[in-house]
Amino acid sequence: MGGYFAQWGIYGRNYKLRNVDTSGAARHLTFINYAFGNVYAKNGGYECDIITKAEPGATDPNNPEAGTGGDGWADYQKGFSGSESVDGTADAWGFAWDDPRNGKAGPLKGNFNQLKQLKKKYPNLKVMISIGGWTWSKWFGRAASTDNLRKQLVSSCINVYIKGNLPFDAGGNAGGEGVGAGVFDGIDIDWEFPGGGGQPYNLVDPNDKKNFTLLLAEFRRQLDAAGAQVGKRLLLTVAIGSGGDKIANTEPGEYSKSLDWINIMSYDYHGGWEATGPTDFQSNLYVDPESPNAKTAVGKTYNVDASVKGLLNAGVPASKIVVGVPLYGRGWTGVSPGPKGDGLYQPASKPAPGTYEAGIEDYKILVNKPGTVHEHPVTKQSWKFDGTTFWSYDTPTTARAKVNYVKQQNLRGVFTWELDGDTADAEITKVLGEVNDQ
Repeated sequence: MGGYFAQWGIYGRNYKLRNVDTSGAARHLTFINYAFGNVYAKNGGYECDIITKAEPGATDPNNPEAGTGGDGWADYQKGFSGSESVDGTADAWGFAWDDPRNGKAGPLKGNFNQLKQLKKKYPNLKVMISIGGWTWSKWFGRAASTDNLRKQLVSSCINVYIKGNLPFDAGGNAGGEGVGAGVFDGIDIDWEFPGGGGQPYNLVDPNDKKNFTLLLAEFRRQLDAAGAQVGKRLLLTVAIGSGGDKIANTEPGEYSKSLDWINIMSYDYHGGWEATGPTDFQSNLYVDPESPNAKTAVGKTYNVDASVKGLLNAGVPASKIVVGVPLYGRGWTGVSPGPKGDGLYQPASKPAPGTYEAGIEDYKILVNKPGTVHEHPVTKQSWKFDGTTFWSYDTPTTARAKVNYVKQQNLRGVFTWELDGDTADAEITKVLGEVNDQ
């Protein structure tokens, strides 16, 4: 059972890696994916690097600098106080004045050091750096397009995240050669998406389908070589789009041979970007033939079961499939109650107001919102409706249904996006942790 920890969660949500521990979530987790690392145009190709730069694409995807941001400060430069840290000790400012590293490197700080502390407390926990994501998949199509470019990208990612050669930041006295070694046990590739369908500024190559397979094979080769040097197996995973249209743009039976497992992003099937509705489910386990969105061949694949079967039919072993469960909901407002009075499959006026973004809300907030909670008997998805606002999300009951499904199908497990969306006592995460029970 795994979960994504979002780099930016330490800001508005004030959710730190210490909270993963104090909430009780950590004892249920076998892996954490740290989101995200970015890829940059560099040295005549494309490379992993860590910089600190506000992300223009977060608010304006048409900005020429969209997709080029980074947050090295949150990653490894911020000094956490003792009360903020996993082990209760504050991050050190620097090395002793006579230490030969002084002026050339600084102590590991920020989220990376907290990840290392969490691993020390939970020795069975694996941590991966997740590269890409919705906002930072700009260069994947180009970086994967030739053998030399693939080799350059993979080598750079291993250099930064596995060997831990972090750019030295003199102002914060952080980073340096080898400072980040031991934080990450592998790499998670979150290319959104091969063949298109992601941000408008992403560079899409007509050969993305084959190049995705080749890129992962290159990651596997270089990770195996790097792992042999340190005497451990380094993990390689991906996060993939779960609709049938996204799966069709890749070669699951082939690329899965390079992977330890596949994280299916089995959420965001429907949401506020469909501004006037109809309201529908964002992470339903099964398809409802009555859904207006299930009248097309692709629409019928927008559910967990179809995503899993699509991968199995493409030749992916069940033991490499991990189902995603969102710790947030998608919603609309101005919703007509409809003939049943529950707002389902009804028109809307706009995305529902959200704390951080319209149309989306964390579970920890949704659970306390007014409205009646319904559970659909066919889709096994919950929703809340207060007469005008509709939210589709997972409750403990529907989360447990997904755990049972994973067990019945002999899949590898489940993961969450993202850990900071849960309640202070990790209500959903603890239910999902039942997947580890025999």
